[in-house]
Amino acid sequence: MKNRIKELRKENGLTQLQLADAVGVSTRTIISLEKGQYNPSIMLAYKIARLFNTTIEELYCLEANLENEMENL
Repeated sequence: MKNRIKELRKENGLTQLQLADAVGVSTRTIISLEKGQYNPSIMLAYKIARLFNTTIEELYCLEANLENEMENL
């Protein structure tokens, strides 16, 4: 699933390790999230969104992802 985690992490000057520590996961999880290879729990998505002062919808580009899904039906 497309997301803005890497973009927001870099804008905020955080390393993957710093982000992982801030939300209580491993760096491997952050790497997988940034690559769109892992969909987080709602609580993890919420923690990341709060950290970057945004919404889950904006963090995960939910509108764009829904449009892409609908096009592929």
